[in-house]
Amino acid sequence: MTLNVYLSGEIHTDWREQITEGAEGLNIHFNGPVTDHEASDDCGVAILGAEADKFWHDRKGAQMNAIRTRKGIEEADVVVVRFGDQYKQWNAAFDAGYAAALGKSLIILHGSDHAHALKEVDAAALAVASKPGQVVQILRYVLTGALPG
Repeated sequence: MTLNVYLSGEIHTDWREQITEGAEGLNIHFNGPVTDHEASDDCGVAILGAEADKFWHDRKGAQMNAIRTRKGIEEADVVVVRFGDQYKQWNAAFDAGYAAALGKSLIILHGSDHAHALKEVDAAALAVASKPGQVVQILRYVLTGALPG
């Protein structure tokens, strides 16, 4: 079995690297959004031209990023969405809702401080983890049937 896993959510910590490194040797293809914050924000105006109004600047970038995000989520077998400690992560919540609407296997990753705020998102998930290592263990179990330890 091969899994196609889309890693969505916060971009300010190394959680993606922890998962991809922990899953080495497993038959998993990882994908995700552009995690270079500046490139993600400015891709629209860099390619399609400058905008005087910040709303249109952001909209151009969001629409271009949506091409990658939609394709990645639609092709994924499993979608992992990380909610970090910083910032309001509306994009992550949107990605989780999109994945749930498509019937994707959804793993949510966040700390206990977000449990109440994300209770509806968590309810749509097949697993809710608090550490990247738990996500690796879930993926390993799904692929091999092996329990940790």
